[in-house]
Amino acid sequence: MKMKNPRFMMITSMAIFGTLGIFVRNIPLSSGELALYRAVMAAVVIGIYLLMTKQKSPLGKIKKELPLLLFSGVAMGINWILLFEAYNYTTVSIATLSYYFAPVIVTLVCPFLFREKLTLKQMICFIMSTLGIVLITGIGGGSGNKDLLGIFCGLGAAVFYATVILLNKFIKNVEGIHRTFLQFMAAIMVLIPYVAISQVSQMGQMTATGWVNLFTVGILHTGITYCMYFSSLKDLPGQKAAILSYIDPLVAVIISVTVLGESMSLLQLVGGALILGFTLLNELW
Repeated sequence: MKMKNPRFMMITSMAIFGTLGIFVRNIPLSSGELALYRAVMAAVVIGIYLLMTKQKSPLGKIKKELPLLLFSGVAMGINWILLFEAYNYTTVSIATLSYYFAPVIVTLVCPFLFREKLTLKQMICFIMSTLGIVLITGIGGGSGNKDLLGIFCGLGAAVFYATVILLNKFIKNVEGIHRTFLQFMAAIMVLIPYVAISQVSQMGQMTATGWVNLFTVGILHTGITYCMYFSSLKDLPGQKAAILSYIDPLVAVIISVTVLGESMSLLQLVGGALILGFTLLNELW
């Protein structure tokens, strides 16, 4: 199978995204520092990719949509910080499943922003996915305070990821990889002062293992994988791309249970199935 096969590239990029948690766990940096270095390394990789492929930046179009690109970049940076915090406080599987509530948020908000009709099927999908979140939090069954904090961080990350998706709907003239590169640059501009003001650098705690994992997250999981993702997205039907994107949380859950040895209760498994099942069903419909 050739690497230029868009389906193969999408499957590969989603599988790589699904392994993110296991690498983040082995980086002894604060969530803010990790998000910053991830954005910097990814921006460098994508910048090199754009130069090598001789893709010119549409400067005229960028000027018109610069505020939206900046806001979406800020949302992306906050989204990463909250996701990394979720990994710190709960299992990779629970953090990922909480994070995948983002499409449900988008479905609920779109009727208000874009005057789209909220259909009965979408309402059913929203209710059932919300029930999934309730089951994951262990309400009535007792997730610990630390787990709950991780779930709330995951849901917060989902809110900001949904914000990125919604802002991108307003960006009409800057496409794909250029848009992501500019969003990374905007995220860097916000994360530098945030890290400088709010956190003491933990670079002194970095080991050889930490550095390997950091470069893997920045270069492979973000820079290279985003290039693969956007390259495949151009040549895949929207519905097929949506279906293949669910490889990410499935891989994350499998790795969480089999590699990291993290447990999930039966109710949490049912909750995860409800979130993924009904958000996928909504996209299929």
